[in-house]
Amino acid sequence: MSPLNEPAPGLDLARDGAAHWRAAVPPRQIDDLIAELAAHAQVEPGRAGTRSLLAQPWCRALAAQLRDHPALQPSLAGLVAVQCTYFEKSTALNWLVTLHQDLSVPVAGRIDAPGWQGWAEKEGQWFAQPPAEVLGSLLAVRLHLDRCGIDDGPLRVVPGSHLHGRLDDEAARQWRERCGEITCLAEPGDVLALRPLTLHASSKARGTSPRRVLHIVYGPASLPDGARWAITA
Repeated sequence: MSPLNEPAPGLDLARDGAAHWRAAVPPRQIDDLIAELAAHAQVEPGRAGTRSLLAQPWCRALAAQLRDHPALQPSLAGLVAVQCTYFEKSTALNWLVTLHQDLSVPVAGRIDAPGWQGWAEKEGQWFAQPPAEVLGSLLAVRLHLDRCGIDDGPLRVVPGSHLHGRLDDEAARQWRERCGEITCLAEPGDVLALRPLTLHASSKARGTSPRRVLHIVYGPASLPDGARWAITA
């Protein structure tokens, strides 16, 4: 297995819970997306991003484009976009992300059903932790808008950890010790696909360049137990 912090783009989605594709979006479109974010992202002062971009036409078009990309289409067939989050990490907007799984999804409202937990309201939207089978069906696609080098707080993933369901802190630590981490460096236009149950973390940025990412989550068109997505595209 790879030692901690070894940069290695050779990931397999089924085996590792993550995969990396180069130049999935061309440079001119990356410039256009950055302009759209500057005009419409409406990030609150002092915050590192926003969770509520999918309602915007340009974002919906991007979600459809990525779903139809030849490299991504086999994994996204039959899924719909359910959320788009924008992250911007830099020395000015900086944070540390400890080892974790992404367990919360945006839904239209609260329900009372077994397996649904962790209810919270963020940016005026309900989020919940759904049953493990729902989490296992999701795929996040992270589009890099900037170069992400070793000093830019890149994502680190624990390969294969998505195959073991929800993991508590001790189990997560054991899986990282057993399997190591893969550091996901990227260039503008690169895409990293990530199963939300894949353990991942990132360090604070040490360089001067921004690390801007659009993180689009795809899931099944319908949810069990009467739950509904807040928005789809």
